[in-house]
Amino acid sequence: MKASSASHIDEVIARTSQRLGGAFADDDLITRSWTRCVTDHGLDPTRAQPARVIEQGQLREHLEQIESFLRVARAGMEQLYKRVSPLGYVLLLTDAQGVTVDYIGNDQWDRELKRSGLCLGADWNEAHAGTCGVGTCIVERTPLTCHQGDHFDSTHIGLTCTTAPLFDPTGDFIGVLDISALSSPSEKPSQHLARHMTVMFAKMVEDANFMRHFSDQWILRLGVDWALVDVSGECMLAFDVDGKILGANSGARQLLVAINDDGGAAPVVGQLLTDVFKVTMDDIWHVARSGMTSDRTVLSTRRHELFYAMATPPRHVASKLVRDGANAAQPIACPALDRLSGDDKQMLRLLDQAKRLVNKKVNILLHGETGTGKELIARALHDSSLRASKSFVAVNCASIPESLIESELFGYVAGSFTGGRSKGSRGLILQSSGGTLFLDEIGDMPMHLQTRLLRVLSEGEVMPLGADRPVPVDLTVVAASHRDLRRLIAEGVFREDLYYRLCGATLPLPPLRQRSDKRFVIDRVLQQEGNQLGVEAHISARALELLLNFDWPGNIRQLRNAIRFALAICDNGYITTTHLPSELCAEEDGDADAAKLALQDVTLKTLLQSDLSAGMVQAQTLLLALRQQHWNVTAVASELGICRATVYRQMKRFNIVSPTQQ
Repeated sequence: MKASSASHIDEVIARTSQRLGGAFADDDLITRSWTRCVTDHGLDPTRAQPARVIEQGQLREHLEQIESFLRVARAGMEQLYKRVSPLGYVLLLTDAQGVTVDYIGNDQWDRELKRSGLCLGADWNEAHAGTCGVGTCIVERTPLTCHQGDHFDSTHIGLTCTTAPLFDPTGDFIGVLDISALSSPSEKPSQHLARHMTVMFAKMVEDANFMRHFSDQWILRLGVDWALVDVSGECMLAFDVDGKILGANSGARQLLVAINDDGGAAPVVGQLLTDVFKVTMDDIWHVARSGMTSDRTVLSTRRHELFYAMATPPRHVASKLVRDGANAAQPIACPALDRLSGDDKQMLRLLDQAKRLVNKKVNILLHGETGTGKELIARALHDSSLRASKSFVAVNCASIPESLIESELFGYVAGSFTGGRSKGSRGLILQSSGGTLFLDEIGDMPMHLQTRLLRVLSEGEVMPLGADRPVPVDLTVVAASHRDLRRLIAEGVFREDLYYRLCGATLPLPPLRQRSDKRFVIDRVLQQEGNQLGVEAHISARALELLLNFDWPGNIRQLRNAIRFALAICDNGYITTTHLPSELCAEEDGDADAAKLALQDVTLKTLLQSDLSAGMVQAQTLLLALRQQHWNVTAVASELGICRATVYRQMKRFNIVSPTQQ
C-alpha cells in the first residue's frame, strides 16, 4: 500500500530526527538524502511543493551546453523506450544540474505527467525537489531507485523513479538517465528489472558518446569474453600513436589502474599502455592488425588480469585500412545535403546526422510541418548515397485514392482485377528496390495497408496482388509526416510496431519561421525560380525585409509560391513590394482584405500549435484553406500539396460542405 501524505511526513520527521540525534544507525542513501534535505537544503516535509518547470529561454541555455551529447543519448533513449513503454514508464534525460533536457513519454497521460514533473524542462535538483531519483543520483553518483515513499516531498510519493548517472568521455559527471512511472506495485523489488535496464542503457549511451568523442583516435577494446569483445565495450581506452592513454570509459576507469613507481594506484588516463599492460607498442599494433580479422589478442595488466583485446582505428586511418576489393566506401561528399542549409544550427545538426546515415541500412523518419522540405531532404539523402544510381520512388500516401493505393504500392499480376494492365504492374515498392522508397504523409496510410507494409519491412519481400509467391526486395525507406505519429498510435489509427520499424532514425525539420538562415533559403529559392524562368532574379530591400519578417505558416512551399507569383508579374526579374502576394503586404498597403487573410494565417498557425487532436487540426486546416481559396478545390489541392480527390475525400470525412451546395 502506498504511503499516505500524513504517515509519510511522520516517517521523514522521525528518521531524520533520530539520525541527527545519533540514535538512528541507518545510513542508507535515502536516509542520507532526507537528512540533507532538512539540514543542507532547509526543506520542510510538511510543505508540499509542486514540480518546478523552467521557462523555454532557460531550457534552451541548458540544451546548448550539452548539445552534442543529446544527439547520442536520444538514440539510446528511443531504444530503451521501446522496451519499457508497455510497462507504463516514461524517460527523462537531465543535465548535471537536474534539468530535464530530453523526454519520451505517452501523450495519453500528457496532463498528469506534466503535473507530476515528468516533462521537458522539469528541474529535479535535490535542493528544491527533495529526495528523488534524479536529485539524489546527482549527489550520490550511483544508480538508485527512489520508490514511492522514498521521496522526501509528499507530492511525489505516487511516483517510482529509477536512475543511473552519466559521465562524459573524460570522466566528468554530465547528467542522469531516468525512467519513471506514475503508478507501480508497492514493493520496491518490483523495480529491479527497471534498474537493470536503466544501468545497461546508460552505459550504452556513455560508450557511444565515448566512441564519438574519440573518433579521431585509436580505441582499444578489452573484455573477458572472446566473442563479445568487439561489441560489448566493457573497457575502452582511447590512445594516440605513441601509446599514451587519452581517455577511458567508465568500465575501464573502474577496472583498470596504472601502477606508479612507488606502488600506488593512479588513474589510467595520461599513462602509457605499456605502463598498464605487460606489452610493448609492437604488441599493441599487433592487436590493431588483429582487429581487421577474427583474431583476438590476450593482454595482461600489471595486476595480472587477462583480457581479450582488439583495436579500432581512427576515422582518417580506417579508410586507408579497407582491404582491396572490399565494398566499403571512402567517406563521400554530400553536396545535395549541404545545399539545404545556411548557418542555422538546427538544420546543420540535422544534416550532419543525415550525412552519417546515408549509407547505413537504417530507415529514416522525417517529421516537420507541411512545406518544410521533407521530400527535398529525402531526395538529397538518396542522391548522397551509394544508391544514387538506383530509383528514388516518392509516394504521397495522402494523395493516392484509397482504392488504388494497395495496387500502386504492392503491384499486381495480370488479371488480378478489372481495369488493370494486361501485363500487371511491379508496384512502387518493387520499383524502389535497391534505391530509396519515400513514403510521404505516412500517417495517412490506411490501417490494413500499414499491416502489409510492416510485413514487407520485416520480411524483406513483397506479395503483389494476385501473386502466389512473394518477391524479394532490397528496401531502404525514408518516411515523412507532419502529424504526430505517437498521438495517432494513442488514437489507434497508426500501428506502433510499424512506427518503430520506420524510425530507425528520426530527423525533425524546423519550420521556416524558426530558422536563422531565412536569407539563405530566400536567396536559394529566388535563384531556382529565376533559373526556371530564364531570368536573373533580384529583390528590393523592402521586399526582402517583408519576406524575412513574415511568419510563413506554409513554410518553404508557401515561400516558393510567393516568389513564383512575384516573378510571374514583375518586370525583368526585379521584385518589389508591389509584386508580393497580398498577405505579405497587409501592413504595407493597408488593404483590409489582405489584413483579413494575414489574420487567418495567424489563426491557422495558432491552431496547428494548439493541443487539439490530429483529426481536428486536419479538418480546421482544410476548412481555412477552402475559405482562403474561395472554395476552389484545385487551388486548395495545390496549396496543401495533395490531389483534388483527397480534398473531396477529406471534405466528406469531416462533413465540410461548400456554401454553394447548402
